[in-house]
Amino acid sequence: MPERMLELRGISKRFPGVMALDGVSLEVAAGTVHAIVGENGAGKSTLMKILMGLYPQYQGEIRLQGRKMDHQSVKQALNGGISMIHQELTYVPHMTVAENIFLGKEPCYKLLKWIKGRDLHARTEALLHQAGMDLDPGRRMRDLSVAERQMVEIAKAISYDSRVIIMDEPTSAISEREAQRLFSMVADIKSSGSTVLYITHKLDEVFRLADEVTVLRDGHLVETCKVEETDTEQLVAMMVGRQLKDIFPKRTQDPGPEILAVKNLGRKGVFRDISFSLRRGEVLGIAGLMAAGRTEVVRCLFGLDPYDQGRIFIRNREVTIKSPADAIRLGLGFVSEDRAITGLIPCLSVRKNITLSNLNRCAWGPVIVPNRERQLADQTIADLSIKTTNGDQRVSTLSGGNQQKVVLGKALLGQPDILILDEPTRGIDVGAKSEIYKLIRALADAGKAIIMVSSDLGEILGMSDRIIVLHKGTISGRLRQEEASQEKIMKYALGSTRQ
Repeated sequence: MPERMLELRGISKRFPGVMALDGVSLEVAAGTVHAIVGENGAGKSTLMKILMGLYPQYQGEIRLQGRKMDHQSVKQALNGGISMIHQELTYVPHMTVAENIFLGKEPCYKLLKWIKGRDLHARTEALLHQAGMDLDPGRRMRDLSVAERQMVEIAKAISYDSRVIIMDEPTSAISEREAQRLFSMVADIKSSGSTVLYITHKLDEVFRLADEVTVLRDGHLVETCKVEETDTEQLVAMMVGRQLKDIFPKRTQDPGPEILAVKNLGRKGVFRDISFSLRRGEVLGIAGLMAAGRTEVVRCLFGLDPYDQGRIFIRNREVTIKSPADAIRLGLGFVSEDRAITGLIPCLSVRKNITLSNLNRCAWGPVIVPNRERQLADQTIADLSIKTTNGDQRVSTLSGGNQQKVVLGKALLGQPDILILDEPTRGIDVGAKSEIYKLIRALADAGKAIIMVSSDLGEILGMSDRIIVLHKGTISGRLRQEEASQEKIMKYALGSTRQ
């Protein structure tokens, strides 16, 4: 019988008007991976934040290796042997990779307390090497991609040498290859006798990594069972309280005429010779590993970054896109890969976030007309079935799936003909994913042309009519839906076959 590493007894947490957790009890063995699944709002993140000392006020008891934990802060949790990789990345943008990883525990000289720069750099290099990462410890975090920042967060959590490591959606922003490295690290942590609490919406990861799985729904524990004794259909039913059939909706309309053509697009040192076309009513998937250039290509298309070679044609007319304003005027919409940082303004209401990029539609001259703004936002909320008390609710209080719908609604309010979606279901649960997929397919069937960048190969295969695969900044493969498979995509992504 494995040693009991962690015990949660009757954990309850109430926020104003909401019972986030109601008497959750759980036992986790040492040297195991314990998955925790559930829809957004089920209480997973609240439970983990209690463990990490972020919510010190709660009812119940936590024991680590039989010892009662009374930690009141994150620092006390870290000192007690618990660390966490957060879904919403927590880093200091202007500091380096090394400074972020060892923040608060820097190697210092005893007397003067000056930081040992060389020692800090060497320790970081060793840790990154252990994590299979080829990153310069001196690079600023703000200069990294979202996937690279995620890998740094993973390395940071491992650096604490904790007995319990909480991983909250650790693969949400990394590609299949980086995920393989993470899985190897999880196996090493498990073999060392430590425990991993693994929160994910990707159920295939549960069956790949976990020994046991706990399902939460609406703040209650539904069931804890051994992974070998359940299956995907049973887990989904426990999570959402119903069966989910045909998560990827079928196309009901054939694609129309070409609306976008990209010819030999390039940005020096980032990507080159990118050529593809896009038809009305079509979903074009873009796949590839981390740093392959996927996000960089679509950022240039939307005018967020400059391109220095190539031509773009919209409706058979050559255009120049130098800014997002140019892109919006030409009929493009964009949903960014990180809704918390570049997609939303958390302190503003749902209504303000939806209308922010299209204030011209709710203004009379330079003056915003409140009734018009309310009408447009409320119509978007209704059209996308955004679950909110009203348009004045602060967007940060919504679930991840509903936040993503707000970002999508903001883009759609500009009435784009071409919609660019970068990781459209990152960090949302299987039920919310199903709703987003239905929205995407409905938009395509209504004639919208959609470019979808995703690290989720199942998503790429299930939603795309055609797929292009990038490797080191160039297109390494092109696939039609009927001929595509995960194996073929990975083969092109690794650069083993070129076309």
